[in-house]
Amino acid sequence: MSPTGSAIGAGLTGIEASLVRLPRPQSRSGGGTGGRPPRARHALVRVTDEEGVSGWGEMPGADPASWRRLVEDFAPALLRHPWRRPTEAPDAWAHLAPCPPAAAALDTACWDLWSRRRSSPLAHALGGVRTAVTAGVTIGRQPSLESLVLEVNRQVGAGFRAVRLRIGPGWDLEPVRAVQESYPFLALQADAGGRYTESEEDLAALRALDEYGLLCLEQPFAADDLSAHARLHRELATPVALADTVDSPEALEEAVRAEAGGALSLSPSRLGGLTPARRAADRACDAGWDVWCAEEQASGVGRAAAVALASLSSVTFPSQMPGAGVRAPRELVRPPVRAHDGIAPVPLAEPGLGHEVDTRVLRSLTLDSATLVRSRPPASERSG
Repeated sequence: MSPTGSAIGAGLTGIEASLVRLPRPQSRSGGGTGGRPPRARHALVRVTDEEGVSGWGEMPGADPASWRRLVEDFAPALLRHPWRRPTEAPDAWAHLAPCPPAAAALDTACWDLWSRRRSSPLAHALGGVRTAVTAGVTIGRQPSLESLVLEVNRQVGAGFRAVRLRIGPGWDLEPVRAVQESYPFLALQADAGGRYTESEEDLAALRALDEYGLLCLEQPFAADDLSAHARLHRELATPVALADTVDSPEALEEAVRAEAGGALSLSPSRLGGLTPARRAADRACDAGWDVWCAEEQASGVGRAAAVALASLSSVTFPSQMPGAGVRAPRELVRPPVRAHDGIAPVPLAEPGLGHEVDTRVLRSLTLDSATLVRSRPPASERSG
């Protein structure tokens, strides 16, 4: 079978979308659930071609609006659109109002399908060069500094070599100091989550963090305040990292021109899929920025895609994975996508994502579903 034969999109026979409700992973690290509901909605999509080959993608955090956009707009557009390479698939929805999570699910599914047809691991299809990626773990706010250090100790003992601390006004200098004093050689990031302003008090705290040799200070200000990030980045030795600010390659280009950062948190679901995420990673690398992958809200399908993306040479920082003690009550893929001793293997022995969706588990968790089938011309027209 030729990998560059007839257009794959013209041969898609259908797209299936499943809206599932997954129990949130349970963790003592505070890296994920916080005060949010114990369950989250995700959408999984499967695209299938005439040869029966399928590819999977995921839309984490599927709210009603994005679910409707997925099944009513984006999926039908893809079903009508011919493409030979997955980089051409996003042209199908270029005329639609943006919905990056819906685009990301379908884009990833196209990459998975294409690499399976070529009997290639997704990492290699994307241009990845690594056989394994270094994993980092996110630790949220803890009840005390003592419990924070104990949680860091647990993650370090499990093999994690990088820790990303969630900080905010009133929980910043002391936590960073306590962790660094206990683990002076640990790679440490601080995720501010847009919780700071340019008030004198907040700026004083952010400037004080510059003394601790952090890998980066992530998203200190609101996502739409690019100029504030640029001002702080010029002032600090610590690189300012952008996350929510960069929701497209065009937004990254604007940030690079503004010299608003020096590192990028790469999320396919935020950027609209693997195609724009790979483009963003290459552009950030060309600009001298560090890059890491963070698809924290995703289940196994999205996480597997993020591991493949993290195999790119342009990804330079440890990428986020569930930490020690985090267990999903129901795993959607086999084998589960996890780090062992702080390393996440890149599956290279199997084509595509390298992980298979457990369809029985998927059916048991499905709240709603939609199936789109490509209409075929009458037999007389096909033979004529």
